[in-house]
Amino acid sequence: MRKSVEKTGKTVNDAINAALLELGLKREQVDVYVIDEGNRGLFGIIGSKVARVRVTQKETSEDRAREFLSNIFEKMNLDVTIKIEEKDNLLHIVLFGENMGILIGRRGETLDALQYLTSLVVNRGENEYVRVYIDTENYRMKREETLVKLANRLADRVLKYRRSITLEPMNPYERRIIHSTLQNNKMVTTYSIGEEPNRKVVIAVNSRRRVEM
Repeated sequence: MRKSVEKTGKTVNDAINAALLELGLKREQVDVYVIDEGNRGLFGIIGSKVARVRVTQKETSEDRAREFLSNIFEKMNLDVTIKIEEKDNLLHIVLFGENMGILIGRRGETLDALQYLTSLVVNRGENEYVRVYIDTENYRMKREETLVKLANRLADRVLKYRRSITLEPMNPYERRIIHSTLQNNKMVTTYSIGEEPNRKVVIAVNSRRRVEM
């Protein structure tokens, strides 16, 4: 929950500084609402009135992501613990709980959708783009290991039978894994065909290098 406090001071700036001190935040980390600008009164004494402000911590990328995901999980009646770390414009989100398979979905489709929607929410109205990464039960790493093994196995088959192989539709992240796994294999080439969301990777005998993500 964002912290908020009301403070008074001889001037608006004095009130703001008092609020920042109490919140332990910097000026760029808060929103300020001036309730009363106050006045010095006659001769600075008679009828003087203090300034009053409400200072509220700005909503962060983490706040937006946590609130969005929490609302989704509540509607799904899922008890999920959300761990978020932010560094170098990357929001790394890991989900913990029971029945996480529901959030992974078929070939990670549900997890990818959550990641995409969370990214939209986090970056809405922002000038600086924040990348969002969501994982649970170490699914991303396990999936990458599976795809690397698949790419190498299919490359061997392509060379053995001298015939290209078209994989099932994959998202851009998974296609990139296939391409990068085989990019140093001089005997085969990879490229993508079709339109999203049914874009597929083709592994073929190398007649010319071509990689299209």
